[in-house]
Amino acid sequence: MRRNVLIPPHDLPGVLYSPPHSSALVIFAHGSGSSRLSPRNVFVAEKLVERGLACLLFDLLTPEEAEDRRNVFDIRLLAQRVGDALRWVQGQDRLAHLSIGLFGASTGAAAALVAACEAPTTIAAVVSRGGRPDLAGDALGRVKAPSLLIVGGLDEDVLALNREALAIMQCEARLEIVPGATHLFEEPGALEEVVTLAGAWFLRHASQKPA
Repeated sequence: MRRNVLIPPHDLPGVLYSPPHSSALVIFAHGSGSSRLSPRNVFVAEKLVERGLACLLFDLLTPEEAEDRRNVFDIRLLAQRVGDALRWVQGQDRLAHLSIGLFGASTGAAAALVAACEAPTTIAAVVSRGGRPDLAGDALGRVKAPSLLIVGGLDEDVLALNREALAIMQCEARLEIVPGATHLFEEPGALEEVVTLAGAWFLRHASQKPA
């Protein structure tokens, strides 16, 4: 089941995928210059739905905010929007019982980690795809949710930043490198590998709410 939704208080447009009998919901936080219509995130979401996970993709910025490039790197603002989506989910009768995971890409990964830090009893797992966890700042060492960092093997600068971030994190955390993949995972089979890794992580950690 797929339906369009609006996330208050800014009426941010989103798309909710809700397969029957799902036990967990994954909220997506896209990266710089992207939106709920990101082909890569849509592909990942649809494949996660096939694994029984509900997914929510939404725009983190209003059209006016998106015109200011600085907002794309305002991690605090983006994390607040993830929090808005989380509160909306918790207010939906059909969704409130679900365990919650966060899937972040690029700068959205930092926003997901900050949001997870601020909701430690709510967020069950985090996955970062080609993300910038380093931009989460002081929150990085305070994240409690099990976190998976997925990086392309040829994305050397981002890979180095993820290794540094992993060394700071105090929660259960793992770095997975997709061989031969660049930043956008455009190589044949690369995004499918992201789905495999992310799906397994969410199904393992987001099958029940955090303690």
